[in-house]
Amino acid sequence: MRLKNIQEKFHKALDAIYGKEEVDAFFFSLSESYYNMSRIKLAMDPSFSVDDSDKIFQALERLKKEEPVQYILGETEFYGLTFKVNPYTLIPRPETEQLVEWIIKHQPELTNDTVNILDIGTGSGCIAISLAKNIPKAKVYALDVSPEALLMAQENAEINDVELEFVEANILHPETWNDKFKNLKFDIIVSNPPYVREQEKQLMKPNVLNNEPHLALFVKDDNPLLFYNAIAKYASSNLKLQGALFFEINEFLGREMIHLLTSNNFKNIQLKQDVFKKDRMIKGEKH
Repeated sequence: MRLKNIQEKFHKALDAIYGKEEVDAFFFSLSESYYNMSRIKLAMDPSFSVDDSDKIFQALERLKKEEPVQYILGETEFYGLTFKVNPYTLIPRPETEQLVEWIIKHQPELTNDTVNILDIGTGSGCIAISLAKNIPKAKVYALDVSPEALLMAQENAEINDVELEFVEANILHPETWNDKFKNLKFDIIVSNPPYVREQEKQLMKPNVLNNEPHLALFVKDDNPLLFYNAIAKYASSNLKLQGALFFEINEFLGREMIHLLTSNNFKNIQLKQDVFKKDRMIKGEKH
């Protein structure tokens, strides 16, 4: 069957759900993965046909149900690296790439030979692995409450040829995992914890709401800073002097996050916007 004809079927079935441009993006991600046929190659060879079309039509059925294409492919790209993903892990997003970039640019301020980094709620490992890959002499610890997520993060570390220390623990109970670090002090602690309030569910797209792990997404409306409070308290005791705490945050809670870091005695607090001009990340330093 001609791949161009399959593309037409994708548009007929999906344009009303996603829009033409996003459907094209889905289609070419799949065609390149399954048939090594990129957008440019197909433009140069519009009569290209495939013998085995079952796989791409199975993907079409899953897209009709608004399943993320990253889960269908089983992988995605983040900060120039390949990461496997599954329904136990959040799909890495461009905003989080900005957080990683900010941390890497922060490095000239550090004088340590070895940079101890703790990523709390590592999920797929995208933050921890990207930092380990791009910061010389980084010793990175990746913590998550989900054993399934940690298995995926371990696989991603192997794919990207980095060594991390993995810790299965609940960030809300630091007394149960602090001993694992043997009183180690960190240069950097980073976290992208659950921060979407239950009341904000209606603002989310169905492909996220119905597929990505709620454990990693949502917090109760009456305590939206639950994880941030626990991590900030831990960081205030376990960062080195001049060490930095980085968070990805709820765009609506920037002011509250500044107050939270101030109340935990962090200095040089910076609130930073993402590419969409939303308050999306924050940094504080221990002095």
